[in-house]
Amino acid sequence: AAPATGAQILAAITGNTVQGSMDGSGAYTEFYQADGIIKGSGYTGSWLVAQNKMCFAYEATPTTCYAVELNGTEVTWIGDGGAEGKGTILRGNPNKF
Repeated sequence: AAPATGAQILAAITGNTVQGSMDGSGAYTEFYQADGIIKGSGYTGSWLVAQNKMCFAYEATPTTCYAVELNGTEVTWIGDGGAEGKGTILRGNPNKF
């Protein structure tokens, strides 16, 4: 699949949760608030969409941006070397972060 556009990423992710696993850091579940705040279990961060990529920033780490492939509710995070993780979009904030 071709990477999603910025508008498609925003439409799919804003106000929803993504649950999945990253090759580098393992399992994650995160809620992406419309105001750009990320809420996870016991931590927060920030997110934005720029140049058709979704960018993530957390306290101790530099900002990382990924191209995004969307296939229904399935998300694939694409880095410079190819796929770096996957996830499933869950409506809203079911974990109540």
